[in-house]
Amino acid sequence: MDALRALVPLTSVLCAAALAGGCTAAPPTGTAAAQRRAAPPAATHATELEDEYQRVIRDVLPSVVQIDARAGLGSGVVYDDRGHIVTNAHVVGDERTFRVTAATGEEVLTAKLVSSYPEQDLAVIRLDSRPDGLKPARFGDSAGVEVGQIVLAMGSPLGLSGSVTQGIVSATGRTVTESPAGGGTGATIGNMVQTSAAINPGNSGGALVNLDGEVIGIPTLAAADPALGGSAAPGIGFAIPASMVRTVADQIVRTGRVTDSGRAALNITGRTVLDEDYRPAGVAVVEVSPGGAAADAGLRPGDIITELDGAEIRTITSLLEALASAQPGERVTITYSRDGRRATAQVTLGEM
Repeated sequence: MDALRALVPLTSVLCAAALAGGCTAAPPTGTAAAQRRAAPPAATHATELEDEYQRVIRDVLPSVVQIDARAGLGSGVVYDDRGHIVTNAHVVGDERTFRVTAATGEEVLTAKLVSSYPEQDLAVIRLDSRPDGLKPARFGDSAGVEVGQIVLAMGSPLGLSGSVTQGIVSATGRTVTESPAGGGTGATIGNMVQTSAAINPGNSGGALVNLDGEVIGIPTLAAADPALGGSAAPGIGFAIPASMVRTVADQIVRTGRVTDSGRAALNITGRTVLDEDYRPAGVAVVEVSPGGAAADAGLRPGDIITELDGAEIRTITSLLEALASAQPGERVTITYSRDGRRATAQVTLGEM
């Protein structure tokens, strides 16, 4: 019944759109010539869109590679002309050397890990040599990404190098927690781009591009559907926004590691606590970093955090998700309990 209800508004919208466009019960033109005159514009628009897709694919595919990390296959994007490639941390895993194949060729290259940043599920590797045919990708402005934009996902799903899928930006600003199962890092990532372009195993670390040929995100994971036994839900994929990719990759390329995460933190160690019915009931503060955000606000071990700026906090994951959408230096209200008494504290968030 839910599916039927979902279809009804769509049908209504389509009918309304047709009427608004003047598709009322007008008499037929009556001539084949008139019908032929009406047909070319649609064909022309379709051809123009196809040409645009093909132009973008020709432009971007030389920037996309397949990464063989022995434990599995993933994708990567050429970051600069020095042979740096950005990908997902879960693609490189614990390995330090990789085999890399360009989407536009069969030559197998070797690369080494520069650094991995699992907290944002990003990593940078570097080719041992700089072959012809590869070129740095152009990264777009994440702030300019809008719902409804047409996007293409490029990578190596299931090892099929140079594959391209098409969709739209379905939403922006999503906060998603990656499952640690199946080699994931368990990272909680904010401001992700949701897309309907198919994201399959092997697409991780590839390119989500707009029709200007700019990378607007790095495809990282697909939503899991419990009704399908936890397998990927069709048409719901997520990409790390280009702005975060550049923030992390620039630091790794420049210094070999991430020194400024840009991610908000309470500077505590915490754990999920259960109530008397064994249901998650908050986050217990286990340890407070001296001089950190929580310590400066007066929080201490044993306190149980239950809200952040009015958002209910029941698990460590929900706390991480709330922090992922905040910025270092932002002032928030923490609600907590201490010795059974409810209290609040104003906290100026630190940095992870």
